Amino acid sequence: MAKDMVESVKDLMRKPEQIRNIAICAHIDHGKTTFSDNLLAGAGMLSEEHAGKQLALDFHDDEQARGITIDSSSVSMVHTVDDKEHLINLIDTPGHVDFGGDVTRAMRAVDGCIVLCDAVEGIMPQTETVLRQALREHVKPILFINKVDRLIREVKLTPEAMQERFLKIIGSVNEFMDKIVPPEHKGKWKVAVQDGSVCFGSAFHNWAMSVDYMQKKKISFKDIIDHYQDEDDNKYKELAKLAPLHEVVLGSVIKHLPNPVTAQKYRIPNIWHGDGDSPEGKAITNCDPNGEPAFVCVKIVIDPHMGEVAAGRMFSGTIKQGQEVYLNGAKKSVRVQQVSIYKGAQRMQMDEVVAGNIVGISGLKGIFSGETVSSKPIEPFEAISHIFEPVVTKSIEAMKSADLPKLIEVLRKVTKEDPSIKIEIDEKTGENLMHGMGELHLEVIENRIKSEKGVEVKTSPPIVIYRESITKVSPETEGKSPNKHNKFYIIAEPLNEKIVEAIKDGIIPEGRVKKNDKVLYEKLDKVGVPVKEGKKIRDICNGNILVDGTRGIVHIGEVQELINEGFEQVMKQGPLAKEPGISMKVTVMDTKLHEDAIHRGPAQVLPAVRAAVKGAMTQATPVMFEPMQIIQIDAPHENMGDMSGLISNKRGQLLEMNQEGDQIVLKAKLPVAEMFGLSNEIRSMTSGRGNFFLIDQDYERLPRELQQKIITSIRSRKGLKDEDFKEEGEEE
Repeated sequence: MAKDMVESVKDLMRKPEQIRNIAICAHIDHGKTTFSDNLLAGAGMLSEEHAGKQLALDFHDDEQARGITIDSSSVSMVHTVDDKEHLINLIDTPGHVDFGGDVTRAMRAVDGCIVLCDAVEGIMPQTETVLRQALREHVKPILFINKVDRLIREVKLTPEAMQERFLKIIGSVNEFMDKIVPPEHKGKWKVAVQDGSVCFGSAFHNWAMSVDYMQKKKISFKDIIDHYQDEDDNKYKELAKLAPLHEVVLGSVIKHLPNPVTAQKYRIPNIWHGDGDSPEGKAITNCDPNGEPAFVCVKIVIDPHMGEVAAGRMFSGTIKQGQEVYLNGAKKSVRVQQVSIYKGAQRMQMDEVVAGNIVGISGLKGIFSGETVSSKPIEPFEAISHIFEPVVTKSIEAMKSADLPKLIEVLRKVTKEDPSIKIEIDEKTGENLMHGMGELHLEVIENRIKSEKGVEVKTSPPIVIYRESITKVSPETEGKSPNKHNKFYIIAEPLNEKIVEAIKDGIIPEGRVKKNDKVLYEKLDKVGVPVKEGKKIRDICNGNILVDGTRGIVHIGEVQELINEGFEQVMKQGPLAKEPGISMKVTVMDTKLHEDAIHRGPAQVLPAVRAAVKGAMTQATPVMFEPMQIIQIDAPHENMGDMSGLISNKRGQLLEMNQEGDQIVLKAKLPVAEMFGLSNEIRSMTSGRGNFFLIDQDYERLPRELQQKIITSIRSRKGLKDEDFKEEGEEE
């Protein structure tokens, strides 16, 4: 980055109206990283002949080797429109669904996104997923239709047919967005050719067009096709000079995507639930550089020299090198070592960073993804909720016992760098479990532990995590504390389907409920829980809720946190096979508490609550649920019989089947337990021409004939005996 560019960035950082924070997102292999390369080349940060081939933002060796983006990466660049400089903070995100957590976290940091769509393939399952992730965070999209050169060279479309194809893609995007766009943006965020919020072009050949640019430069569709007609003279290369991709696309970004000041006015009420009229509330809403600092971390990178570097968004205030700041989640103060802006793998050090920018901060020991950083305690930002949760698990252990402490340290670092990976370290059994989004996700992490962290490990075959639930209302069940002085009476029942869906969609956030959380009560009211009932909810954990149904119990407030803790422990390890719970409503009907606080401490309350919750579940006909995935399979039409046979052999349901030309597109629902190695099976059946993509994920009740078999196999895998399911204080 040239000296004058660093100066430009320093200058523009303080002019929020001239800043755009954007992400590039799309289905896998639709050309995001090639597209990013061209934007960097246009900003003078990459040579033009390397653009599209260097993959500058895929700086891990495994990303280059696999040809896919695994980690999101940030870069700041300067772009001039009508003689006015703008600062564009860009995040390139992964397209493979296994790395979708990175997309969700990136969306918290940006205000707008460019959704890429392959002109030949059209809108795909992951295109819908990234749009869903963007709109959930109130991030405004524009559309870039990529690989237009394929339409001309391979599909040989006429100008009219090309326009028809574009309109079909644009129609699909708008139709999908219409279903899920937040109500306040309905109708306003549609993408359209006429206003230039849709661009099209070829990232590989470094050109792009939009209607207003075509009018300005007097270019027609026919002119574009003519540049590709003569194969030998490389005439198409002139398009990159006639309509450079970065000029067209970044022009559209500046025209259509909001600056931080505009965006924060409508984004903040949805992602921060503090008092909007307080001084810090006003500073955050108005993106005020002089207000209380508020920084949200969206990614942590472990730098060998600087330690943990937190990348994220400054929503308000200014943070300087050496300043003392407060971590609201970790509840502690730390000192900032360095502040910087991003240029892919490199960081450019700054003296201070201000509101409205995507920045890096080092020295924040104990920070995690989603953490809110300020100078004094403030209401933290809403937790970042992911669309899909981990469903595949592997047990991981060090090859040499001497490496065990190092492995545990490395696993802790891994969860910091990628919060979509959940690590469970079981001190009792010595088993380390690694939960991920899919086989590829776990394979990449395993390889990085070996190659980048230098620990030799071995892993088990993939395991599926099941869920425990109930099918009817339990009788009131008593749990006694070991000293017999405290009693809890609890009922468990299946949770209303509407609430289950709202928690799954992230409308209702998980976590312990704060007193008078008006925003939560409103959200609950919309899904049929009146405010009066909503006020009794104390905790939402793993898609289950805890309700306080007691009346007039004097000391309940003093033990409420312990009741929450006991409830959470059972929701993480249920009574059937110590698997997590799902879709249950647990109500504390009554309690008898000892007068003296010393006799109702954690050692008394926790076993009693656990025993009551487990007892209630056991009497409500407990069952196992298994993770299911709805997938789309694309294959040649001659393999139709093979594909439907494959689905039925794997206990799957065929949901729909369509034929597009000589391809068939199937939608099917399959149990995750049957899906290991599925991509290899599809490829071998279709001679490498078939593929599958994840659309959605859910849990369904295991077939009755498999219930006992699965429970027994999980118990034996975990080495559990019947006495492991007895609580202290539980009657024999």
